[in-house]
Amino acid sequence: MTRTSSGRLRTAKAEDGAQLLRLWAQLFDEGGAAPEEPWKGYAREWFTQYVDDARNARFPVIEAGGELVASAIGTLEIGVPNPYCLRGRTVRLANVITLPMHRGQSYGTTLVLDVVAWARTIDADRVDLSATPAGQRIYARLGFTVTSAPRMKFVL
Repeated sequence: MTRTSSGRLRTAKAEDGAQLLRLWAQLFDEGGAAPEEPWKGYAREWFTQYVDDARNARFPVIEAGGELVASAIGTLEIGVPNPYCLRGRTVRLANVITLPMHRGQSYGTTLVLDVVAWARTIDADRVDLSATPAGQRIYARLGFTVTSAPRMKFVL
């Protein structure tokens, strides 16, 4: 456990699931519109499956006053080894969020550095993420670079 300003860095536990869902919901809350609910059931199941799987997932959180106020997720993705990913081991960094009233205390930076440190311990080749324009400055300051590879998706 590490102290950061008024918060404490720790790894999420199974009993943190409900608080994490509330944090994650804020990532998808656009203009006060309630996010679709079905995803929460799947997210709850996924979290339960991976919360204690330190080889494949990392869930750092910042706790302040008994409440989770910031979180991030690192998940290991296995791919084909290639010149840019020698072992085919990429950590996907996602769901980096700090509650608005707790921003400006370096919690996001602390969480990202925790996931990067974890990625090194599991012999990952790199850490990938998708960033909003507002978040890019934090990642750039930490050494992340924008790639030329376009990101595309196909929704099923």
